[in-house]
Amino acid sequence: MKKRLLFLLLAGSTILTSCGSNSKSGNEEEKKETVVLEDRIEPTLERGKEQYHHMMELLPAGEFPKTYHAKNDKFETSGSGWWCSGFYPGTLLYLYEATRDEKLLEEAERSLGLLEKEKFNTSTHDLGFMMYCSFGNALKIAPKEEYKDILVQSAKSLSSRFSEKVGAIKSWDSKEGDFLVIIDNMMNLELLFWATAETGDSTYYDIAVTHANTTMENHFREDNSSYHVLNYDPKSGDVNKKRTAQGYSDDSAWARGQAWGLYGYTVTYRETKDPRYLEQAKAIAAFILDHPNLPEDKVPYWDFDAPNIPDALRDSSAGAIMASALLELSDYVDGDLAAKYKENAATMLTTLTSDEYIAEKGTNGGFLLKHGVGHIPENSEVDVPLTYGDYYLVEALLRLKKEN
Repeated sequence: MKKRLLFLLLAGSTILTSCGSNSKSGNEEEKKETVVLEDRIEPTLERGKEQYHHMMELLPAGEFPKTYHAKNDKFETSGSGWWCSGFYPGTLLYLYEATRDEKLLEEAERSLGLLEKEKFNTSTHDLGFMMYCSFGNALKIAPKEEYKDILVQSAKSLSSRFSEKVGAIKSWDSKEGDFLVIIDNMMNLELLFWATAETGDSTYYDIAVTHANTTMENHFREDNSSYHVLNYDPKSGDVNKKRTAQGYSDDSAWARGQAWGLYGYTVTYRETKDPRYLEQAKAIAAFILDHPNLPEDKVPYWDFDAPNIPDALRDSSAGAIMASALLELSDYVDGDLAAKYKENAATMLTTLTSDEYIAEKGTNGGFLLKHGVGHIPENSEVDVPLTYGDYYLVEALLRLKKEN
């Protein structure tokens, strides 16, 4: 029998609080409350089902959910070409896997129909997010043969952005003379690994490992934190500039960027079994988990170097991505290190499944998770729900459920 996930949470914490008084002494004393994370998995998944039923009612025809702004009760949507479009059907499919609610599957398949045309989209590096988090999950959870062709075409489109000179897939299109690669792009390699496994064509695999190697060589600092954006010279392949667009500063450690790197190298190790990628994932995990600015409840500030810590905003989406990645990474190591990864993931999830972060039924625009941070420097999507926050939270809970 596997050990239950128990946490003693002190009063005053951000997870649960309780305060009582001693009738004999008249002095207040802190009470400890035992939280069993296992007991939160099913209720949170059930709340997710309820929330996504609510979201279906709000979502305009032909659109995909993006975020919700509580201040003016605005439900923001996007078209299928937005980089987050695949997370909606992906989350629906995960929730269907958890609850077997047929309406969730019907809605997922409807939105997949809207998304399919993006398989020909060569203007974005995010086809892994868009197509593998959606059609890839559909192939596993509610498979149809045509999904394979859609995914192979998506991999072809993504591969068109690869430069042999740079050794990487181009992320953002920019002015001539720039070749921009962001750490997020590690997340799109899973589609390419799948395509080689499906077709036997090693081209996709080779592109994925070349991109991972180039990123590993150039994106990371000595402390194993990552820059967000690298600008390469497309003619020489040399690095022209290193910066951090969505973080506090070029030299800071943007939390979600560290999460993308952790998750991406964990997947790359899974698909290649090359120990270099396992070591890279472990190094990133050490940076995150041993950082003095990681809060006790393990949900990170939006940037590890934000100037107003401890008053800086948390990014629940980064915490969800980290938790899901750590649960997988724990399967590839042994002993104390595996326990460390599992315990930290469990603490993150204990926090993220609390009332502080989980939306009440019928609120939050139908999103499950509150307090995500998109892009503070651009004042975009600040302290709001984010589609990928929901996706990786549900994924992490399903991974935890399968372990127990």
